[in-house]
Formats: sequence, C-alpha cells, structure tokens
Amino acid sequence: MHRGKAMTISFDGPRVLATLSAWRTTRSAASTWLLAATLLGASLPAWSVTCGVSATGVNFGSYDVFSNVNSDGAGSVSVSCDAAASYSIAISSGNGSYVSRWMASGAHQLAYNLYREASRSTIWGDGTGGSAVVSGSGTGATHTVYGRVPSRQNVYAGSYSDSIVVTVTY
Repeated sequence: MHRGKAMTISFDGPRVLATLSAWRTTRSAASTWLLAATLLGASLPAWSVTCGVSATGVNFGSYDVFSNVNSDGAGSVSVSCDAAASYSIAISSGNGSYVSRWMASGAHQLAYNLYREASRSTIWGDGTGGSAVVSGSGTGATHTVYGRVPSRQNVYAGSYSDSIVVTVTY
C-alpha cells in the first residue's frame, strides 16, 4: 500500500525550504476484513499499519556564482509508523531527470541534486534512471537528504524553486 506526501522544495536566497501537503488512501472493505480476521483468528495484514511522513528543508546557504566550491546542504525525511513495518522512500525527479534536477526562476535554471549519503554518490530517486530509494524498517526513522548545487553555474539572481513528491511504500 502506498501513502504519499507531496514535498515542495523551493530555493529562496540562501536556503531551500520544504513544505508538506498530505493525502490519505483508504480501503473500503478494510473494516469488514478486520472483523472477519478477528473472528477467525487470522493475523492482521501488513496494510493495517499506518505510516506518516514529514520533512525538513535542505539548506544550501548562499550561492556564489564565482566560487569553485559546490554548495552542499542537508535536510531530512522522517517516517513514523504505528507498528513495525518495512518501508521504502522514493522521491520524484522534480524538474529535469534524476541525473540532472534543476530549480527554475522563470526561464532561468539552477542545477542541483539530492542524494542518499553524505558522499553524494547515489542519487535519491525512485530506483530508475540511475537513482535509488531509501529503505528502512521498524516504527520509523529520520533519513537525511543530502543536497548539492554544483559550483560555477552562470545563473541570474532570483528565487529558484522545484517540486518534489515523496512516496513512502510499506
């Protein structure tokens, strides 16, 4: 079963902010099945677990177009489940692709990417296009999102933004 939250990431000066809006899916026959399972002594299915997701923004600091140093930042995605469960966290490519994400300010673009580890070698995505998901188990954990804006981009001053969808599957 999938539970999803949309995470909007926007670049506004020195930091990237994350805002969440949620939706929930339900099973129409869930209560009937749970009653039957209880009467028959069956174990509850994995979809009886409820998980939630939240995020904190990735802060890149100030971007200097003349610097030879990448702008790195970190944020987090937290998963919390009401019972132990195995789960995976996928994030969308936003603008661009997993290999080349970008934030936009009107017609102008600023390249960046999101990674699973501090070395920034594995792109966090949905498992396609050279990306990988993040997996976890238990009642939840906080997973760090590592971001990088490559150095020496010739960009215009402005407010750059992108939208990323976070999907937790359990």
